[in-house]
Amino acid sequence: MQYTLKNLEKSQVELTITVEPKDYKKHLEEAAVRISERAAIAGFRPGKAPYETVKQQVGEIRIIEEAMQSIVERNFFLAAKEAALDTVGMPQITITKIAPGNDLAFTATVALLPKIKLGDLATVKVKHQAKEITDEEVDKTLNDLKKMQTREILKSGPATKEDKMVINLEMFLDKVPVEGGQAPNHQVYLGEPHYIPGLAEQLIGLQKDETKEFTLKFPKDHYQKHLAGKDIEFKTKVHDVFELQYPEINEEFAKSLGQESIEKLKNIIKENMAAEQKHKDEQKIEIEILDQMIEASEISEIPDVLINTEKNKIFQELRRSLEAQGIEMEKYLKDLKKSEEDIYKDFTEQAMRRVKAALISRQIALDNNIKAEKSEIDDEIKQIKAAYPDNKNVEENLKKPEVIDTLALTIQNRKVMSWLKEKITDKKS
Repeated sequence: MQYTLKNLEKSQVELTITVEPKDYKKHLEEAAVRISERAAIAGFRPGKAPYETVKQQVGEIRIIEEAMQSIVERNFFLAAKEAALDTVGMPQITITKIAPGNDLAFTATVALLPKIKLGDLATVKVKHQAKEITDEEVDKTLNDLKKMQTREILKSGPATKEDKMVINLEMFLDKVPVEGGQAPNHQVYLGEPHYIPGLAEQLIGLQKDETKEFTLKFPKDHYQKHLAGKDIEFKTKVHDVFELQYPEINEEFAKSLGQESIEKLKNIIKENMAAEQKHKDEQKIEIEILDQMIEASEISEIPDVLINTEKNKIFQELRRSLEAQGIEMEKYLKDLKKSEEDIYKDFTEQAMRRVKAALISRQIALDNNIKAEKSEIDDEIKQIKAAYPDNKNVEENLKKPEVIDTLALTIQNRKVMSWLKEKITDKKS
């Protein structure tokens, strides 16, 4: 096997590879066996016909075509290894010469992992900013818990700010019905902020079966861009008004939540809020570290294959998030007046950052011999199985090499981030 190497733009190279007959003879013989297993060769059992007999019956060019994939894969691997190429993604193959008894030639265009020069860790400065949980914050959470145990009692009089209302809601823009703006049983808690500012205030004082028409301005940052900042006309009719009765925050309330006393309930709330605050702070620290490392590091041009792969991951994450909220992707795109292609373009900057972060993490792992140990991978698998007991699909997936590789990379990235935080964060802060 011989090859020549040509550098292309966007971190790509083109390998022109030539393979002599003696170097692909074994592949032809293996291909002939596969053909004889599928095709009936007179006088021979499946897979047992000699090479020359198979060649006479199906033609040597057919054998070469059968062997082509293994010839290309093997010789591309050898050339890439000899040239010390750190490739990413599948190569684009073009066969340039194929003839029985002659050299076989093909070109392989493939992307390379970008070269990276890590920034100086001494230039990265971050501080922990987790705040102490105040009694006022604990009381607010207690109040939220109280609201979760609210009793709703039908009332006949006018609605007050403390009530809940069920209304028929219709919205119009320039007297044309807003698509999706009709809600026959829309619930409004009159004492809480509504996504349409001013709606609750317009409804206070109304009672069952009363109607009201009014105009409100939609927020400028509303996700439905065609409505953002616009004056929308509303037609409403009250179906029912409910008085909201809240439980008292006392010992009985604490016991209803499985705690012995209000004091213990408050302590648990405070501990949970502190843990959440610490978790958010850790996430913020990690983002700041990666952002500063990206800024400080030098990374060569990133190939499209890496950006496109990451964009696809982000798109699938968005789809799963919308499904969890009961929102169809088609409706989401329609509301935004965008296509899937538009969304992919919007993800370019985010995908670029994620790719750079992954490249930095990979380089740090290589430089510092940070990797996932087998015992760590085994522990991760045990935790996943415990989270999905008796789920055969999960168990089967956890046997796949690509899934195990993904788990190993996830563990490695976690270890890299722990290493970075230990080196960078101000422990006194």
